[in-house]
Amino acid sequence: MTWTHDDGVWRLAFLLDPEDETTGTCTDGQRLELRTNSCHVRLPYPVPSVHPDLLAVAAWTVAAPWTRRRVTFDRPISPAVAEALRTGWGVDAGPVGEDPRSGSRLALSYSGGADSMAVASIFPDVPFVHFQRVSHPRVPNRWTHYRSDVLAKLARRTGRDVTVVQSDLEFVLSFPRPGYPEHHAVTVGALLLADELDLGGVALGYELGSRWLGGGRYVHRYTPDNPMWAAHGKWGRLFAAAGLPMVLPVGGVSEAVTMRLALESDLRDLVRWCLRGSGDGPCGRCGKCLYKELIQAAIERRPLRTTLTADSVPARKWQQPPPYGGQEMVAYGCARVPGIEHTPFAKAAQYLAPTIESTSWLDHYYPPALEEIPPPWREQVETRLVQKVGLMTEDQARQVETWGER
Repeated sequence: MTWTHDDGVWRLAFLLDPEDETTGTCTDGQRLELRTNSCHVRLPYPVPSVHPDLLAVAAWTVAAPWTRRRVTFDRPISPAVAEALRTGWGVDAGPVGEDPRSGSRLALSYSGGADSMAVASIFPDVPFVHFQRVSHPRVPNRWTHYRSDVLAKLARRTGRDVTVVQSDLEFVLSFPRPGYPEHHAVTVGALLLADELDLGGVALGYELGSRWLGGGRYVHRYTPDNPMWAAHGKWGRLFAAAGLPMVLPVGGVSEAVTMRLALESDLRDLVRWCLRGSGDGPCGRCGKCLYKELIQAAIERRPLRTTLTADSVPARKWQQPPPYGGQEMVAYGCARVPGIEHTPFAKAAQYLAPTIESTSWLDHYYPPALEEIPPPWREQVETRLVQKVGLMTEDQARQVETWGER
């Protein structure tokens, strides 16, 4: 795996070994197909050197789904990173011979959604590193409706210290669509800038559902050992070995809490969870918009505002019996939105039969999540978030830990 750079542009190229495959899976189980073996990352200013461990982790976020037995980098890596790759993925990594690195500051991998905006409200002084998808020189962009340019402009409007990093790495995929080979590729900018910014941690907006309840394709299962986001999981160990541990400030709260924090933030008008719409706002017609509208309406205790019906394509999954992705939040919304029986979630409300009491645990902080936050930033999370929403009781924490058993 080889990195070259010129005037702020870092280019990655990798060759597969005979035992590697062009069809693989990322850590959350999604099947992926490889289209091309190169990509670039454009930093806003030249960075002449990057620690080899950071380059190795950045490259691994792109190449991990295809690699089976070994990976050879173009620069020696530290023994700690080599060991993390061996124990996490069973691959021999080398050459080995570099000293480890460290840093002291925290940066936020800022997506512009409610979850990362909630993190921004907890850490008002940390810099933002924003990843922006750009076109690949050899791969046609058939997803022109995905307005990454709009989100980059909104990120700059926050008034925070924002660094926008542009990359075409999502186009290394041919299936299922352009996207991150591993979810952690969103941090490639923070990785390449970590030495320049003296970073010792990267904060991400993954919340309770993603960290502890599996989220997405891990439907209906408590996942204390979540391989993607657990501090002791394989990705957590790898980032820590590179001196840039992942920090999940909102990993102990639900999307209801992060949405509330985002709506109370001075950045409220810049929240964007959908990139299909224009610069004026989300499209309002996709499944994600409908899901987020349910959560926002639940917080504001008002009727749903949507033109989508139960017969619309985005709403079809909620006409079927559970389980659902994000089921805890669907239940939360169904218990609180007035007139839910007249919305696309009417069937889901019947199936789940939630109440405000049965979903009240989602308004509080799951205690074990606090212990995962590295000490330099734990107190600020406790002061600005935990004290505000309160810790779950033992019975409420048991709701998390028995998720999927009922």
